[in-house]
Amino acid sequence: MDTPHTEEEVRNLRELSPGFPAKGETPEQYAEGMISTKAMRAKLERISRVLGDALTDTQEADHAELVQISTWDDETPLEYDEVYIPFLKEVELSAGSGRTVIEESSHAKLRFGKHSLKRHNVDPANAVCVPIKGNSMEPILKNGATVGVDRGNRTITDGDLYAISHSGQLRVKQLYRTPSGIRVRSFNRDEFPDEEYTWEQIETQELMIIGRVFWWAMFA
Repeated sequence: MDTPHTEEEVRNLRELSPGFPAKGETPEQYAEGMISTKAMRAKLERISRVLGDALTDTQEADHAELVQISTWDDETPLEYDEVYIPFLKEVELSAGSGRTVIEESSHAKLRFGKHSLKRHNVDPANAVCVPIKGNSMEPILKNGATVGVDRGNRTITDGDLYAISHSGQLRVKQLYRTPSGIRVRSFNRDEFPDEEYTWEQIETQELMIIGRVFWWAMFA
């Protein structure tokens, strides 16, 4: 933008400054609709003439049209482009034994857009959600975070995140292939060092890959 040189341009700019709010007006009056948008547009046109810019595609509107915001809850029917994705959970086999198995929850679920799943090449029938517990995956995944898992993708890509079943325990970890088996890694390596398992240990400890993580979300 060129600096004004004529006395008239300088005088006009001084007249317009501060311009908003004008004398006797307050920002609150604009916010509450007490100052006409016609007056606002007139000031913009004056500024435009001084600066040499033309106002284009402007419309007078004393009242802005509000966009309706829809709300939903668990009872709201799915949209045509949505699907429910169930959560996995640990279920104790018998009281006091401490041994668990992993099952789909009958009530906990999340809504996902079919387009979002398709974009990640995830078949909705293979998608599940897994909650993060503890601090082993901090600072990336905090306690209470949720990840989306594709059970149709169990091939290890070194460093990617996977949900695994380890003797009935539900875990989310980075996986790496090794010559003798796999390496299981947490993001919080100071407190949770790497774990390495041979093929024999993988079998005896019932370590199974549930699927690759394709999405996650959490509150700050």
